Amino acid sequence: MPDSAMPETNAVTAAASPAAALPAAVLFDMDGTLVDTEQLWWQTAAEIAEELHRPLTDEDAPEVLGQAVEHTAAHLHKVSGTTLGEAELAARLGDSFAARVAAETVPRPGALALLASLRDAGVPTALVSASPRRVVDLVLSAIGRDWFAVTLAAEDTERTKPAPDPYLAAAERLGLDPAACLAVEDTPTGVASATAAGCAVLAVPSTAVPMPRGERITLLASLEQADLALLGKLAGSGAVRP
Repeated sequence: MPDSAMPETNAVTAAASPAAALPAAVLFDMDGTLVDTEQLWWQTAAEIAEELHRPLTDEDAPEVLGQAVEHTAAHLHKVSGTTLGEAELAARLGDSFAARVAAETVPRPGALALLASLRDAGVPTALVSASPRRVVDLVLSAIGRDWFAVTLAAEDTERTKPAPDPYLAAAERLGLDPAACLAVEDTPTGVASATAAGCAVLAVPSTAVPMPRGERITLLASLEQADLALLGKLAGSGAVRP
């Protein structure tokens, strides 16, 4: 079984009774977690890498998936030896990705249902993304802006993922201790950010990249397996084990 896989029975066995405590807040990553855009980002980076005559391989995945535009631009600049500057590469990546998101935003299975259940239960949510604000706004226009009490984009903190700053900022804006919040992520970069901030993490991988293991990290195959009882249990007591 791949590192990122987890028996589908976990969500069932982990679910507590309806009376279980709710999480103080749930902090959602965007790309690959709520919407199926992580593959669009990979396609964007791959297209530009081809133009630079340095095709992407699986070894490039940690430098692309879950990373900010500037990080991937710096990586492509380094490995391709191009004479194009990092700022120009970042602009081309950003423009191409935004165009793809505008045309192809699709919610991940179970994402909107989970957001609806959290809203109905009065649990505050935040969107915590490493994407530029213009991409975040495109996605919010597609899935709805009213799901979230707080939204954070790459420009909203001095450092973005994998630094803890975005999750620390989200918890602060909600007036909560990060340790009381549950983060929902799909990449190792995002998991690293959330755990460094002190959040418990529900990881729902969008690719085959191995996910980190940890005491407060739980893996599920799909958000369709998550419910309020499970989220409350994870926020309060840490990871569910097979």
